Amino acid sequence: MKAVVVHAPDRVEVVERPAPVPGPGDLLVAMRAVGLCGSDTTAWYVATKAPAVLGHETAGVVVEAGPGVTAFRPGDRVFVHHHAPCGSCRACARGDSVMCPAWKPNRLDPGGLAELVRVDAAAVAADTLKLPDGLGFDDGALVEPLACAVKAVARARVLPGDSVLVVGTGSNGVLLGLLARRAGAARLLGSDPDPARRRLALGFGFDEVFDPAEPGLPARVRGATGGGGADAVLVVPTAEQAVQAAVASAAPGGRVVFYSPVSPDAVWRLAPSEPYFRDLTLAFSYSSGPAETRAALALLEEGVVSARRLVTHRLPIERAAEAFRLARAGGEVLKVLVEIGP
Repeated sequence: MKAVVVHAPDRVEVVERPAPVPGPGDLLVAMRAVGLCGSDTTAWYVATKAPAVLGHETAGVVVEAGPGVTAFRPGDRVFVHHHAPCGSCRACARGDSVMCPAWKPNRLDPGGLAELVRVDAAAVAADTLKLPDGLGFDDGALVEPLACAVKAVARARVLPGDSVLVVGTGSNGVLLGLLARRAGAARLLGSDPDPARRRLALGFGFDEVFDPAEPGLPARVRGATGGGGADAVLVVPTAEQAVQAAVASAAPGGRVVFYSPVSPDAVWRLAPSEPYFRDLTLAFSYSSGPAETRAALALLEEGVVSARRLVTHRLPIERAAEAFRLARAGGEVLKVLVEIGP
């Protein structure tokens, strides 16, 4: 079978590998659509895993069910999660599945970017979902990133009437904006240095999208919110300057949520007195669990988010290296899908 091995975001090769064999409780899934996540094209993050078959935004069709599997059968169209909680530890009991000690291992063998993938029994039991008839495989590949956005917006506690600022309006920022609006945001603002991304965000319902290269982003946000600032700020980029501007743009009593993985070497300089005396809540949102994936699937079925609008580029697995180049390009590129099989 074909599989995509990533050595670095700019060193990607398609290789032949033996097909995995499902064991008890496992599924063998023929991948049909795999989205490229920002982490898949972030050099420091890839370096912690490479060489590896990446890909965790996945949808496909069951071709074989291992012994003991009764909930799925060959022909079922599914989303499969690459992580799975145990469901019984202290973290799971408090609803914090991403902190479960069993969470970290990748449950996709060899990884999502392959023609055939063995889904580990734990993921089959905890977070493999059948796709409704009205959704395509491309929609199924959005379940995981949308679930992460569901969790982040919930952590930001967006309330009806809030002003919301999304820093970074690529595909993840667009998802965050759509969900913030769904939660009742009355004013939806964005910030992105890329003029094409700013224009695309307006097409997704953002009211205003600023260029952070121009001075005074916090002042412009206050001007667009009647002087108060943003009640909730969702931050996709991890550069120190973006983080500082995001915190300064929050309204008194506001919530700032950092969305993306941060390099272990990163250091952000923030004057503690600023968030302290403005009573800000600073939080991080890592990954997503079974509750969020089910919420994401329902949002896709409802049409709040659709692959038809968010996916801008689709390439076959044979052109995976080109797909990775596109995913790093910015501009008019939002979500890139690798399509596999018929």
